[in-house]
Amino acid sequence: MKTSNNIYKTLFVFLNPFWKAIFLAILLGFLTIAASIGLMTTSSYIIAAAALHPSLGSLMLPITGVRFFGISRAVFRYFERIFSHNTTFKILSQIRVWFYKRIEPLAPARLQQYQSGDLISRIIADVETLDHFYVNVVAPPLVAIFIAFAMSLFLSFYSLKLSLIFLIFFILAGFFAPLFARSLSKGLGKKIIKTRSHLNISLIDGIQGLADLIGYGRIKSHKQKLDKLNKELTFTNLKMSWIKALNNGLQVLIANWSVVAILIVTIPLVYSGQVNGIFLAVVSLGTLAAFEATLNLPVAFQYLEKTNEAAKRLFEIVEVEPMIKEPHKSEEISRYDIKVDSLFFRYPSSSQDILKNISFSVEQREKIAIVGASGAGKSTIINLLMRFWDYQIGSIKIGGVEIKNINSDDIKKYFAVVSQNTYLFNTTIKENLLMANPKATEKELFSALEKAKLQDFVRSLPDGLNTFVGDQGMRLSGGERQRLAIARALLKNAPILILDEATANLDAITEWEIIETIFDVMQNKTTLMITHRLIGMDRMDKIYVLSAGEIIEQGKHNDLIVKGGNYAQMWALQQEVLDFL
Repeated sequence: MKTSNNIYKTLFVFLNPFWKAIFLAILLGFLTIAASIGLMTTSSYIIAAAALHPSLGSLMLPITGVRFFGISRAVFRYFERIFSHNTTFKILSQIRVWFYKRIEPLAPARLQQYQSGDLISRIIADVETLDHFYVNVVAPPLVAIFIAFAMSLFLSFYSLKLSLIFLIFFILAGFFAPLFARSLSKGLGKKIIKTRSHLNISLIDGIQGLADLIGYGRIKSHKQKLDKLNKELTFTNLKMSWIKALNNGLQVLIANWSVVAILIVTIPLVYSGQVNGIFLAVVSLGTLAAFEATLNLPVAFQYLEKTNEAAKRLFEIVEVEPMIKEPHKSEEISRYDIKVDSLFFRYPSSSQDILKNISFSVEQREKIAIVGASGAGKSTIINLLMRFWDYQIGSIKIGGVEIKNINSDDIKKYFAVVSQNTYLFNTTIKENLLMANPKATEKELFSALEKAKLQDFVRSLPDGLNTFVGDQGMRLSGGERQRLAIARALLKNAPILILDEATANLDAITEWEIIETIFDVMQNKTTLMITHRLIGMDRMDKIYVLSAGEIIEQGKHNDLIVKGGNYAQMWALQQEVLDFL
């Protein structure tokens, strides 16, 4: 894991493309407070000078100054907010893109250890927390430094003692008071980030598992858990606010002490004639106005811990090495046959081989099935073909090329997958289809839907292709979701089709309908059907029976039935179940 220094170094790297805009925002922040000081000093000068009943003409310049500083302060503040927040949003946008690019190669192997709610919390909330780094951590200290230099220079024209007194109190308010605030809030920023993450995880788990919570009567206990986390987060944020309020009061007190100290030193200078009495109010109220630059510094110290923890959580993921080692140059393939030879594989968290000496081949446009009970290793074969993991021993070749010599992004172009749990995004039917082919026309979309036997259903909907499917497609039935997945696979038009338990969660009638659709789709494609349901096996060119990670039988459907082995037993058992139904 990175050290804090390296974390901040990395965060500052994101500032490089925007340093001109950041400098302009800091300059505008400085000019805003400088205008406040100018407004206060010119106003105090007019009031003090007016007591001596001078001619109106002698006050015209400071009167003009009051108007200028009053208007310019509002203008500078307006543009400072625009530039600082606009730049911050651009930086956050860059961080989000950077973070996504870094985690994309980690999926799914490296990301399985994280809960979906935790990942969402990191991607959304933790990145947004970095907003405070640029707005509340970087800019305020720099503005305060410039104001301290400018104000001390201004006071030095009257007396070096005034300049020194101002700097002492300014450092007390700008550094030691925030340091005190940080000591009081130590650990709170980290606690807020972690509690918020746990709350997000619980909320997402509750929404996704709402049916199970209702079914098992666990709604009340889950709500109590959410209430506890919510109260903990609220109390921690409230504690941070109390500390912030305490510091604000402390800073106001220090600012007032500085004014008293300035007056104590300046009054003798007035009596001695070194300073004109009119300027007594100018130096004291100008000093008070300068402390506006220190008001945001306690917040900077408080947010320092929050941004540090948020950045650590982001870097914790992106620093992990991908499971897949990409080749220096991706090789091209010209045919789409598959050959697996002497393949062994185990997951990093396992001490036992999941696949043991697996060998099989699929000729171009051939259709094979890999069958076996759940946990036999069928889905692991797909994971290796798709380069989600790299195998330790053996060989997998597509078109005669070892897949380790093909870039993982390139190899995914050759496959279209219809899985058991089809993931549909919470958007329209059209957008879900365009995931496979963003350039597809509406005519091509309906052509794919027609082949998947879903065209009439979509046309019957009031919004047609623009119908929202809901979270994970829950507004559609199981059969409709699978047909939409088939249409998406057709739209991709990849040369190799993988069917991973594509009908496992469907009723018998819908399953047969989907199977018929699938076999229409399989024409002219190299096809691997992974299943434990022995339906349509008589149409397959070859069947491989997998058990405990090993291929124990292979052949055509009728030959395996006659052989009377494991496959025949599975077939007989499923026929008994179907006869019973």
